[in-house]
Amino acid sequence: MKRQAKTHAWHHQHVNDFYVRQSVEQGWRSRAAFKLMEIDDKDRLFKPGQTVVDLGCAPGGWCQVAVQRLKGQGRIVGVDLLEMVGIGGVTFIQGDFTEDAVLAELEAAGIDAGVDLVLSDMAPNISGVDSADQARSYYLAELALDFAGRHLKPDGAFLIKVFQGSGFEDYVRQLRAVFGSVAVRKPKASRDRSREVYLLAKGLIVRD
Repeated sequence: MKRQAKTHAWHHQHVNDFYVRQSVEQGWRSRAAFKLMEIDDKDRLFKPGQTVVDLGCAPGGWCQVAVQRLKGQGRIVGVDLLEMVGIGGVTFIQGDFTEDAVLAELEAAGIDAGVDLVLSDMAPNISGVDSADQARSYYLAELALDFAGRHLKPDGAFLIKVFQGSGFEDYVRQLRAVFGSVAVRKPKASRDRSREVYLLAKGLIVRD
């Protein structure tokens, strides 16, 4: 009964959430679109002509923002294990971005010349066990960092959602070993009670 009550309370809050209502009214596929737009308004991530890769892109809210902000000038590739309804201007690849076959598809889609912006709003399937969910979350984050380190241009940027708590400081240290600049962003569209924050890394450290 307690879990059922908690689920009911979450559903009630979700459907009455300002950003959920706005996303429906404005045609965004997720409230997460507002988070990315707010970060971009501050940090100017998108520039026409860029190559952008969105890891864990379904249902497509961030891809929609990328399409809008690139204004038809650039290349956007989204990757997810889940299906995603197509978006004009976005190449969608369904699969695991760490697998060779999917990486080959990504390269065929035009990332072989380097990526300007890697986005990751990935989250694991939630088990309800906080320690296990946090560990899975940072496992995905480490995979995303490895991808960014391998494919970003030296002046590219990496934006990723993580959760504060166990593993956070270690992950920030990993980022700082790869990038010259790491900043924390907590957009207004993130719920106050949520431990999620976004890490924005720039200045890829190129080693021989």
